[in-house]
Amino acid sequence: MAGLEVFYDYVCPFCYKGYGFLKELLPLYPDINVVWRLCELHPRPEPAGMHSDLCIQGLFFAMEHGVDLWEYHNRMFRAAMIDRVNIEDPVVLTGYVTDLLEPDAFLATLRSGKYEKAVSDANDYAYDWSGVWFLPAYRMGGKKLDAVGGVGVTKEQLAQFLDARDNNTLGK
Repeated sequence: MAGLEVFYDYVCPFCYKGYGFLKELLPLYPDINVVWRLCELHPRPEPAGMHSDLCIQGLFFAMEHGVDLWEYHNRMFRAAMIDRVNIEDPVVLTGYVTDLLEPDAFLATLRSGKYEKAVSDANDYAYDWSGVWFLPAYRMGGKKLDAVGGVGVTKEQLAQFLDARDNNTLGK
């Protein structure tokens, strides 16, 4: 089974669009396993309209507790991109997942900062080790597909990337 690394952030409109493309295309590729690689578009202390570090910490909690990650992503994208709520508030984020996981444990974990280092490590992995410059970004079998700044990735580009997983038609 091929492993597709998907680098994205909940506050990135191009990531939200790419996430939709991936949800639509992935059923056509049952041999591809997604490895979620969240990274912050603007890590603290960098100025940003909204920091997504708590959403990402929540993802690590969700992964640890066997939650449906697609549904978790749906909720965080909804909070950040559609409802545009204060995703820097742990109570607000907890309201988006109360029926998905144990809300008191989720809230306590966000408040504790248990996954702060995991977020920092994820950022380092994306930017320092995987050569990510713009989000979303995709890696598979030594190949990469990176967004164009201010443009993102088209559905057609993503489909071509997924189709090329077994050959060397894409450059590194």
